[in-house]
Amino acid sequence: MNDPAIPVVYVTRLVELFWAGVLVAATMGIHGLGMIWSLRVDSAVKARIGQRPSFAAGLINLILVSWSLVIVHVVEVTVWAGFFLWKGCFDNFSTANYFALNEYTTVGSSLHLPQNWRLLEGGIATAGLLAFAWSTGVLVTVAREFQAQHLKRREPPIG
Repeated sequence: MNDPAIPVVYVTRLVELFWAGVLVAATMGIHGLGMIWSLRVDSAVKARIGQRPSFAAGLINLILVSWSLVIVHVVEVTVWAGFFLWKGCFDNFSTANYFALNEYTTVGSSLHLPQNWRLLEGGIATAGLLAFAWSTGVLVTVAREFQAQHLKRREPPIG
């Protein structure tokens, strides 16, 4: 039983759970579209540079795909920051964005959400972990192709 002399500091609210679910789902939706876009960047660059691109062209493709992944993550962080600003958690977008980026990357921050939105600190970290894992899979796919193509050129002919 709770001691009446000790105040209850935090109670999870259904509205927090709802918004955490909505924001994580929105993050994954944006990420899904972003991963398709990133793979289309990869395909478009490969179509332009041909079947056997030079090392530099292949590396430029890898860099462009990496940049597209970063852009997707920035959009996702901005959505969270916009929510935090909308709900009055921070005074300005810059602070909301700083907080969201640090939590999304799981770096953490000295800033915190107001007590009635604290659960979203874990929600944004969860969304970030899922999104970074997915991005890693896409980047590994593109990087593996690049490496395989250029390692194949170094192999001596069989026979």
